[in-house]
Amino acid sequence: MTPTAAPLDLLLPTWLVPVEPAGVVLKEHGLGIRDGRIAFVGPRSMALKLAATEVRELPGMLLSPGLVNAHGHAAMTLFRGLADDLPLMTWLEKHIWPAEAKWVDEAFVRDGTDLAIAEQIKGGISCFSDMYFFPKVASERVHNSGIRAQIAVPILDFPIPGASDADEAIRQAVELFGDLKHHPRIKITFGPHAPYTVSDENLEKIRIIAEELDAAIHMHVHETAFEVQQSMEHLGERPLARLARLGLLGPRFQAVHMTQISDDDLALLVESNSSVIHCPESNLKLASGFCPVERLWQAGVNVAIGTDGAASNNDLDLLGETRTAALLAKAVAGSATALDAHRALRMATLNGARAMGLESEVGSLEVGKAADIVAFDLSGLAQQPIYDPVSQLIYATGRDCVKHLWVAGKQLLDDRQLTRMDEQQLCATAVAWGQRISGHTE
Repeated sequence: MTPTAAPLDLLLPTWLVPVEPAGVVLKEHGLGIRDGRIAFVGPRSMALKLAATEVRELPGMLLSPGLVNAHGHAAMTLFRGLADDLPLMTWLEKHIWPAEAKWVDEAFVRDGTDLAIAEQIKGGISCFSDMYFFPKVASERVHNSGIRAQIAVPILDFPIPGASDADEAIRQAVELFGDLKHHPRIKITFGPHAPYTVSDENLEKIRIIAEELDAAIHMHVHETAFEVQQSMEHLGERPLARLARLGLLGPRFQAVHMTQISDDDLALLVESNSSVIHCPESNLKLASGFCPVERLWQAGVNVAIGTDGAASNNDLDLLGETRTAALLAKAVAGSATALDAHRALRMATLNGARAMGLESEVGSLEVGKAADIVAFDLSGLAQQPIYDPVSQLIYATGRDCVKHLWVAGKQLLDDRQLTRMDEQQLCATAVAWGQRISGHTE
């Protein structure tokens, strides 16, 4: 930045973990924001010589890229805890799908998405992927809130809330894609639900349209051993092999869960450059299996991390999810060096951005990128002493240490207070929904 450049809008002198370059912590540094973008990263002594409209000291805090939650079902916050401790298909078929058929409408999606956005902002998440009904309503909530999101339009062979069949859902996706293709914070993708709920014919339609639009495809794949076994029995091939045969895999394909990975599956993921979205806590809670994260990482597969929905995880806490992912990766790999803290943070930031095709825009603290930034307070008792702040962040810090969050340079969380959303009103609305739903499902 030259001395004649316009003043910075905001200067934040503190510790930084830029994520790119990998494994680096910048002590006694500063970050400058101008026009919603990162305009300066450098030593504190240089930073303080720059003209800035506002200088905000952040003692004891670590600046990181905003967290990227690469898979979830936002409005399902209103089903949080509704049907716990059940296997996946029982949970879906006997509880969640009937509850959705009864309760999900535009108002449900509006209120549930608002609740999810607020929870995610307070947890340091600046960008999330959503796959749920009435995607236009969810897009409006994202727009109003200031957060960044990928909206995957759900497509299934049977009627769902807001779409009578797959063709109508695809039409809605195309229309929403066109409406929002220039939106600075919203990206529309296609969300075929899972291999067992979408036919070859509809998958081929989705592939052709997604290719024409250069749009991503976000899909639950190999979530359970049962899903793979059923596919082998009925079709004679594994679901991922079927998707490869149909031409869906590629750099724009986001395979969510992938708890079952054979050598052939791994080869398909590597060859196609598809991304895997790991949801460890949902997989643990539903006993769905373990995604072999370290094996994927060492093979060169881009692995991002997601919370899944609050109905199968119970919280949208990506920092906690990342800690679980790091610990689980070690147990699954049988190696204490698997998924170290710095790589875990990368999985929760830059890898998520890359999975969504946003890596040139967000996911690391680099000059020119959008100023999607979170400040974690590491000054507390439970974080002392600090040898490596990233280790303390992943292994010793909870989301209540998130102090500030900016998206595109706009502050959405200021000293733990939401700046654009009314937390009391959100809680009251959620309680009212809970009363309505529990009164009719007991």
